[in-house]
Amino acid sequence: MWSSFSTLITGNIIHVCFSTRKLNSLYCLSAGTHPSFEIPTSTNNNNSIVTPGVDQGNATEPGNFPNIQHPITTRNRVDMNYKDERVANAVKVVEEQLQVHRSWRSNKNYATCDGQGIFVYDLPSKFNKDLVGQCRDMVPWQDLCGYLSNEGLGEPIAKLGKGWHKTHQYSLELIFHSRVLKHPCRVYDENGAQLFYVPFYGGLDILRWHFKNVSNDVKDSLSLELVKWLERQGPWKRNSGKDHVFVLGKISWDFRRSRDTPWGTRLLELEKMQNPIKLLIERQPWHVSDIGIPHPTNFHPHSDNDIVSWQMKTIRSNRKHLVSFAGAARADAEDNIRSTLIKQCTSLGNGKCHFMNCSSLKCDEAELVIELFVESEFCLQPPGDSPTRKSVFDSLISGCIPVLFDPFTAYYQYPWHLPHDHDKYSVFMDKKEVTQMNVNIVERLSNISSREKENMRRYIVYELLPGLVYGDYNAELDTFQDAFAITMSNLLERVRRLDEAHKHY
Repeated sequence: MWSSFSTLITGNIIHVCFSTRKLNSLYCLSAGTHPSFEIPTSTNNNNSIVTPGVDQGNATEPGNFPNIQHPITTRNRVDMNYKDERVANAVKVVEEQLQVHRSWRSNKNYATCDGQGIFVYDLPSKFNKDLVGQCRDMVPWQDLCGYLSNEGLGEPIAKLGKGWHKTHQYSLELIFHSRVLKHPCRVYDENGAQLFYVPFYGGLDILRWHFKNVSNDVKDSLSLELVKWLERQGPWKRNSGKDHVFVLGKISWDFRRSRDTPWGTRLLELEKMQNPIKLLIERQPWHVSDIGIPHPTNFHPHSDNDIVSWQMKTIRSNRKHLVSFAGAARADAEDNIRSTLIKQCTSLGNGKCHFMNCSSLKCDEAELVIELFVESEFCLQPPGDSPTRKSVFDSLISGCIPVLFDPFTAYYQYPWHLPHDHDKYSVFMDKKEVTQMNVNIVERLSNISSREKENMRRYIVYELLPGLVYGDYNAELDTFQDAFAITMSNLLERVRRLDEAHKHY
């Protein structure tokens, strides 16, 4: 599959548009068209963040939360030249929403819960388990049953050692569900809960229809049934879903089908779905209720020792490649970023850049990719079928510094798991500069000092890595918080603030 995406402006509307072989036409995420936002003008003061023009029906009432104490700074913004003021304003809104998300971060470990109860709906099996049962023919070219086994972790990868599995990139729904069922704050009485988890496997629901010739009504049917089911539940009625959370294992635009394309469903375009929090591997940039959380990697530690052992291996690794790129060129897109990177990488005869051609090698064999990343200083991470890449997280947990070419790949996606100061863990090169051959990537990376590389790697491995992986379904982590624990703590912090706001209303 190939894809490209670009930013377009029409009148007062900004569109981030995608084109792939999956679609017959462009798919655009827009600020200014239904159901999104007009291009906002931003006003900041010392007391709050305001985003005039935002359709608050699509937001989760950021104004009801305690004031954000620190106004947004520009020190760590990506150095991009936004020539059009409207584009700059739209990006500013994205940054403000991420600031709202960051304001919900908690430093607490909710092992003691402090009265914060989580209720997990026992949905009819057609909304989750029955979807997993369709794993053999979910996609026409692959049997996914092995990947979705073992509570979504997949089969073990013996070559990589303890905790490594053949995890599918779309298995987040299963992984999260199995963990939340064992969360110490889970309650079985809905009246004692502050957070309500809806275990709908919406990503698998979409995946089974992607490559089948069925009507849009068929694709939307399960989503509509789910909303009707929720509307009959007391907790949903009490707070209009604002204290509910969904975990969806595909990217946001797969759930936001436009009216002129057959791709995906309209789950997240439904009016009743605007209030809940949606956790996704890729968020829609202008929806504050969309929150990005890490793609699942293949490493699922059981204990603190598993994490420490892997940290030591990555730090001590002999990194014989300065740069590596695991990917494939996109047919019919010779001038895109991937083709340029491949040309620059393969034109060198000094071994500084290693290209793993995923069109001829099986890059879905995790051991091949991880072994390459563990032996590399920098890993090139151009956009794939959409801005984000699972490979960004594969590189980070391998201690390979990711080189990014679009801020929507990571910087505007994961406010709970990646720091605002992106220079601590990544290198950014503007994709336009690269495709116009104004930047030699290997030369630029060669100029980064050994000390700077070492500092970045140590920060990635010791500070970020534990919070980027999802432990196994019986994880016993005491020293570290994994991606699941961080997410749940922040969700509980958010509903705590929502509850306080309602008490003072």
